[in-house]
Amino acid sequence: MTSKLTGTVALVTGASSGIGAATARQLAEQGASVALVARRKDRLNDLAAEITAAGGAALAVEADITDSAQAAAAVQRAVEHFGRLDILVNNAGLMLLGPVVGADPTEWERMIAINVQGLLHTTHAALPHLLKAAEDDPRQVADIVNISSIAGREAWNGYGVYNLTKFGVNGFTESLRKEITQRHVRVGVLEPGGVATELASHNDHKPEIREATAAFYEQTEVLQPEDIADGVAYMVTRPRHASIGELWIMPTDQA
Repeated sequence: MTSKLTGTVALVTGASSGIGAATARQLAEQGASVALVARRKDRLNDLAAEITAAGGAALAVEADITDSAQAAAAVQRAVEHFGRLDILVNNAGLMLLGPVVGADPTEWERMIAINVQGLLHTTHAALPHLLKAAEDDPRQVADIVNISSIAGREAWNGYGVYNLTKFGVNGFTESLRKEITQRHVRVGVLEPGGVATELASHNDHKPEIREATAAFYEQTEVLQPEDIADGVAYMVTRPRHASIGELWIMPTDQA
């Protein structure tokens, strides 16, 4: 049976765990061939083998997207292997929380490099191929989905620099959408809140952050990576003329 994404090729960054891995699985189940991009080679190989064993097509590409040359090489390898590129999911991200005063600026640099610069590098490298895929077949459409956060819309105490990166992702998405909206490449941002991933574990050693978020996690049914993957699939399988510029996915309040 032909699935909705049969014949398409997707590239997912941050694909070695969490939302990225769940999204890759979901897109493969929908029929897409998937290029898995991240720095952890062993995890990528395991996921590629899992997708292949389930009857899909996957390519593991080890790359650090904060390096523009590596990001461009990853995109090029995916296109050379699969012959085209139809979907880009910019998922790679890092969440390091804490106050601005007294913070370690090296944490900011890492977060900005991954959340902002990495997204720019992969988008810049992928865009010509996405435009070509859309223009080669006027009945088709290509997609860019940027995974942001509800922190890209609301600022919270202790989230300052993380808010900065996600507000930036949202602004870039809106600007790019206006730039290429007439060229059959849909651009959208997906903004989850309260997801159980490795992203949050980077802050486990910070008592002040655990205390500040404890009430939220006690009262909320936390989202799983698969919930976000469902959202990505929903965005890229919509009818050709139905574009979703912004999608919020929020957890359920248990109170």
